Amino acid sequence: MIALVCSLSFVAGAQVSVHVNIGAPPQWGPAGYSNVRYYYLPDVEAYYDVHTSMFIYYSGGVWLQRSYLPSHHKHYDLYRGYKVVMVDYRGETPYVTFKNYKVKYKKGYKGPSQKTIGHQAKPKPQGKSQTPSAKPQQKKSGGGNSKGGGKGHN
Repeated sequence: MIALVCSLSFVAGAQVSVHVNIGAPPQWGPAGYSNVRYYYLPDVEAYYDVHTSMFIYYSGGVWLQRSYLPSHHKHYDLYRGYKVVMVDYRGETPYVTFKNYKVKYKKGYKGPSQKTIGHQAKPKPQGKSQTPSAKPQQKKSGGGNSKGGGKGHN
């Protein structure tokens, strides 16, 4: 009987740890804000809910929650776009801030420099090199070639 109680306690403890990772910030989220629920994305006039991993945007006269941005923003680079971190907002409807945020953080807004949680990989060189050690050597000898290259949208 005691062994059964101990086993159930262990299982319950394991279940609690599973819930810790729910709502983790996305890799493109700004580093240093692990306890924030919402970001506002000025370039696409949308919000991102870290807890539900959903975008919130206005479409067809209503605010929608979706796991994706609307199709006209499907090529938007979340790593490069600025995120307004809503550190002071507590609630379930971040879009109540929209009228103020739309004016304060217009499309193209760039605040202080942000590092993302998972740094976006730099665009790969156009060559066919498959050896990982060959890539840094190419960058050292041809450093100027990577500045005007692709934008890394993937």
